[in-house]
Amino acid sequence: MAKSHYRSIIRLGLPILVGQVGMVVLIFADTAMVGHYDTDSLAAASFVNNLFNMALFTVGGFALGITPILGAQYSRGEKSEMGATLRSGVAANVCFTLLVTAVMTAVYFNLHRMGQPAKLLPLIRPYYLLYLAGLVPMSLFNVFAQWSYARGNSQLPMWIMLSANALNILGNWLLIYGNCGMPELGLFGAGLSTLASRVLGPAVLLGVFFAAKRYRAYSQGFRRSAISMSTLRPVVACGFPVAMQMACESGSFSLSAVMAGWLPQGDICLAAFQVIIVTGTLGFTLYYSVGTAVSVLVANQAGLDNPGGMRSVAWAGYHCLLAMMCCSCMAFVFFGRQIMGLFSPDPTVVALALTLLFPLVLYQVADATQINFANALRGTSHVMPMLWIAFASYIVIGVPVTYLFAFPFGLGLYGIVLSFSVSLCIAAGLFLYYFLRASRSGAKNTN
Repeated sequence: MAKSHYRSIIRLGLPILVGQVGMVVLIFADTAMVGHYDTDSLAAASFVNNLFNMALFTVGGFALGITPILGAQYSRGEKSEMGATLRSGVAANVCFTLLVTAVMTAVYFNLHRMGQPAKLLPLIRPYYLLYLAGLVPMSLFNVFAQWSYARGNSQLPMWIMLSANALNILGNWLLIYGNCGMPELGLFGAGLSTLASRVLGPAVLLGVFFAAKRYRAYSQGFRRSAISMSTLRPVVACGFPVAMQMACESGSFSLSAVMAGWLPQGDICLAAFQVIIVTGTLGFTLYYSVGTAVSVLVANQAGLDNPGGMRSVAWAGYHCLLAMMCCSCMAFVFFGRQIMGLFSPDPTVVALALTLLFPLVLYQVADATQINFANALRGTSHVMPMLWIAFASYIVIGVPVTYLFAFPFGLGLYGIVLSFSVSLCIAAGLFLYYFLRASRSGAKNTN
């Protein structure tokens, strides 16, 4: 049984991993192209990207809440019901994303109050608006991707994501530097290219969903169903706590970027912070692919009322994640200088980023653990504890610790990155505890 779980995780997680690696390549390419344009553009991109991570992860988290519902329905063969759930999921996610968009619009009008270097604001503002315009398209892609993952088909979103990423990289090359007769737009060109890729992804995925004959049972269920409280309630009940959990986690990272801008030479610190965060993304995206597979497979076991199978899936996923974590740490230790050197020709930025290598490696174990058991807990549909766990770990504890390490303790940017280990470790332990509670009745059946 345990071996079959490893195979299922690899089969489902591998295409997600390929898609995530494509996303890492995109992030690396974005950062490198902007960083080689100039350091101010890299610093401005760092601020906007890290600020928007909170919005993107919040919107993505809300979409993730639909996965256990769809996964349980798929395990029971309820295709029409999956279409109905998906329709309610689209309505709920678009409404939620518009709310997040309104909040981020309010933030836009207060950018000048956030203590960032004044010379960066003319670069930050237009780039920020382009990011804002991409939130709703990304929300649509996330919802339909969860439908595909719940069916065990992670290849469809993977190929669409890779194609959109390729378009983004090409657009960067054309619009940042003004190649092939295109205007040289710098950071604004990178934002335009990103927006185009975020619109293309959901357009293609929706076209496949409604046009392909193999998905007719799902699309008919989508068209014929009516949105009602009975279908909306479980989507919102599962999605909102996950969204808030991811908002708290990403929000703590976003506030860390704001604090980096408060340090002396804030532009250099922001640029180095972006380099270290993008480097750390290599590990996160690897862990996320397995975490998504764990959530889907735990949901399948939950649909079959098999708590023991839920635990077996979760531990198999954790073993895979520990192996990935070791690979990530080895890459950071042995190739950190080469990786970070890709993102900026400025030796000051690279040198500062290299001093952050130890805290980067340190938080990988906790990050892999919290991703695995947060997703396992999400797969059980017992998601309410995720809300207070994230709030306590990342906001109540994490943000003050970040400030203390950076300023009163005098550790600066090193202290900011070091503080991530504290909040991630606390969250990892609590997610594990509550997952074990949710699957307690099946402990004897664990293989």
